[in-house]
Amino acid sequence: GVQLVESGGGSVQAGGSLRLSCAVSGYTYSTYCMGWFRQAPGKEREGVAVIDSDGTTNYADSVKGRFTVSVDNAENTLYLQMNSLKPEDTAVYYCAALVGGYWGKGTLVTISS
Repeated sequence: GVQLVESGGGSVQAGGSLRLSCAVSGYTYSTYCMGWFRQAPGKEREGVAVIDSDGTTNYADSVKGRFTVSVDNAENTLYLQMNSLKPEDTAVYYCAALVGGYWGKGTLVTISS
């Protein structure tokens, strides 16, 4: 079956950086739309960044200029580089393969002020 496994979460101070990874296995679609989503305590899940198989990216306004989404097709891995982190970025981050509707279990990111 399809598996998405996130890693790279952790605790950092405001202004710091983290890089999340999402290892994808068993995904056989010829085109894809992969994304990162997050859910903060007491809030609804929200989209953070998406990338299509043609390389088109889109970002939430709250992360534009700070986060970068990318894919290593050879390694079947989705990345989210997060810079200039803020306390409001604290959340569980999930990766998803939107074509097919597959989700990872999430990785916790905690930003302290």
